[in-house]
Amino acid sequence: MAQSISDINEKIKNLTAKVLTVSELKQLVQAVGVKKATAQVDVITTGTFEPMESSGAMINLGQTDPPIKIRNCWLDGVSVYGGLGAVDLYLGASQEPEGETAMNRGGGHVIADLIAGKSINLKMIGKPNDCYPRPSFDTIITKDSINQFYLFNPRNLHQNFIVGVNSSDQTLYTYLGELKPCLGNAVYANPGAIAPLWNDPDLRLIGIGTKIFMGGGIGYVAWEGTQHFPLQKRLPNRTPVAPAATLALIGDAKQMQPQWVKGCYFRNYGASLMIGVGIPLPVIDEEVVAKASVSDAEIMTSVFDFAIARRVKPSFGAVSYAELKSGMIKIDGVKVRTAPISSIYRSLQVAETLKSWILAGEFTLTEPVAFLASDRSFVSQD
Repeated sequence: MAQSISDINEKIKNLTAKVLTVSELKQLVQAVGVKKATAQVDVITTGTFEPMESSGAMINLGQTDPPIKIRNCWLDGVSVYGGLGAVDLYLGASQEPEGETAMNRGGGHVIADLIAGKSINLKMIGKPNDCYPRPSFDTIITKDSINQFYLFNPRNLHQNFIVGVNSSDQTLYTYLGELKPCLGNAVYANPGAIAPLWNDPDLRLIGIGTKIFMGGGIGYVAWEGTQHFPLQKRLPNRTPVAPAATLALIGDAKQMQPQWVKGCYFRNYGASLMIGVGIPLPVIDEEVVAKASVSDAEIMTSVFDFAIARRVKPSFGAVSYAELKSGMIKIDGVKVRTAPISSIYRSLQVAETLKSWILAGEFTLTEPVAFLASDRSFVSQD
């Protein structure tokens, strides 16, 4: 029976909502079918915990006395963008410090340290003028000694991502981590059918204003993500065979929890940020359950050779996520070990945590105020 998000929210407030994680939902559909499963669930919770380097933090410091207009700024040696208001900053997750301090650390680590309540060195150089005469400032900050501190992430939650391999005779260090020579391993990023965007493939439920679990706090979908490409080739079940939709997310970092936001570093590549993100899917009709019942065996991705450093890399064909999660795939008849850079265990934990919030009446759902573009083409620089 069809129901509205308002109907579901009433159940949540009355503590009568039936909530399943997406893993539980898939098992239920296998047991009783889509129609009967639909009658047994109001909300499906999804989750992922993976590197999302197109992330960053907006920070407002509050003014010094005398005031300063920031020209250059560093947080624990990591350069911060200050070309905004006088003391507004944007710290990118993949920004790295210069010199000896650059090893294995970047903006993602500073963001995670602030969320964890740690003290961070702040160094500023000003542009003295009649309004803002101070030339420089050096101090220590924490998340409690600044004003706004929120994540604004231009590209999170890839609907699908590629698998990386290396056919050369030398180790390659990539955004997927270390790729061993002579097809020594295959690395994938997406945790598969438990991740949010596989379960709403046409973004029928998820749009601007959708409330989400973000880093252990509450966030929202702000816009389509950069490189959003919904026109990607799709299977009959509407899931894409390569990178497709993405989301831009926003959330209050002061609410976030350190176990869900971790700085990470890829050797000889650079810094990033691992974030736990979960999206609730309201069961407004049977179609929601049918789409969310998709399994790892029914979703595919493409294997690309990073030995060719070109925009368009040679492909070794497609594999299912069930094959990837088995620990071994075959490439040209050769068995190749697989491993994810996402944490499947923590992705499941995100969905479980969000489920507990909803069951306790602490998290209600939102209607999108607008839906994301479904006709974006992908432009490259030639």
